Amino acid sequence: MGIRIIKTALAAIAAIYTAVYFGLEPPLGAGILAILGVEVTRMKGLKSAFVRFIASVLGLFFASLIFTLFGFHIWAVAVFILITFPVLSRFQLKDGIVTSSVIVFHLFNRGEVTTGIIGNEIMLLFAGLGWATIVNIIYMPKDEHRLNDYRSAIEHNFGVIFQEMAFTLRNPAHVWNGGEILEAYSAIEDGAHQSVRNRENRLWGQEEYWSTYFEMRRQQLESVQQMLVELAFVYQKFPQAVMIADLLDQLSSDVKSDVYKGNVEDRHDRLAQSFQAMELPKTRDEFEVRASLLMLLRELERYLAIAKRLKKRKVMSSELLP
Repeated sequence: MGIRIIKTALAAIAAIYTAVYFGLEPPLGAGILAILGVEVTRMKGLKSAFVRFIASVLGLFFASLIFTLFGFHIWAVAVFILITFPVLSRFQLKDGIVTSSVIVFHLFNRGEVTTGIIGNEIMLLFAGLGWATIVNIIYMPKDEHRLNDYRSAIEHNFGVIFQEMAFTLRNPAHVWNGGEILEAYSAIEDGAHQSVRNRENRLWGQEEYWSTYFEMRRQQLESVQQMLVELAFVYQKFPQAVMIADLLDQLSSDVKSDVYKGNVEDRHDRLAQSFQAMELPKTRDEFEVRASLLMLLRELERYLAIAKRLKKRKVMSSELLP
């Protein structure tokens, strides 16, 4: 927010000096337009400047007709609002209503409609919105470090979640409050929002990595929550539970690495095959627990498939961690 205030101040000062240099009236109007035009991302800045300019030109057109027909009366401003604002909203230009109003009020204050006054107002638009656009394009704060912080937080929480699941499989009496799930969810949502800003700040060569990454983690967290549902039915310790716990231990470590070569997926496949070769359950309790373990293993397969489907390919086909 501090950077945006500085950018707004620079754009306003530059716009006012430009208006003074070219003899535009009132020069402070260019500063107001510049303040309205500064946005949080480059893409929003360009879209905002375009919308505000088109809306202001249309506003000048309608205001010129209305004031010429009805005169420069205060009630004529109400007529302008009743006619113009719905039109701007209808054509998706409602973000330019305030800018258009500033320009039209300048015209109303002059008390006449001439080509010179219209030209003056359009030049004010160029000065104010132009400097706002230039400042928006020249500098935007870097988001990479914040995105990496979100990624680190997510992967740390995922690692803890898998460790806690492994502890529970080895000791069903283990108690865990699940706080890391909420922390992971918060980091994913905040990171996804930040990735949108990061993408909008790139005018050329759009980067899809971060949006794909956070979408992958969002879907994986849903899979993890389903694993926890199955884990809740594991109330006794069986050898199969320990095998899955060992797999989760490796996953809790691999989730923090930059790349992996499919070791977790290979171990999962071998474990699933070994489950099929095991003897059938002998008691009802063993049947219920092993059924939950099998469902947990299948949900783990879905978790790994999400990464395989959405991950970003790296150099020499290296893969993002699961």
